Amino acid sequence: MSFDTLEFSRRLKGAGFSEEQAATRDLVADEMVTRSFLQSELEKLSMRLTIRMGTIAAVCVAALAAIIKL
Repeated sequence: MSFDTLEFSRRLKGAGFSEEQAATRDLVADEMVTRSFLQSELEKLSMRLTIRMGTIAAVCVAALAAIIKL
């Protein structure tokens, strides 16, 4: 992946950032993610949510069964 840091710096300066702020490459590099990394994180989140929803459904069914027995 290529990233034009000079062009980005120029855009920051054009938006009102100071020379020092616009020249800070470390901030930009730390905040960038790749598409594959983002996809893997979304898949992990999806799995966690699926497990959580399954657990909630199981608890609801168990609670309903307990109430019916009473």
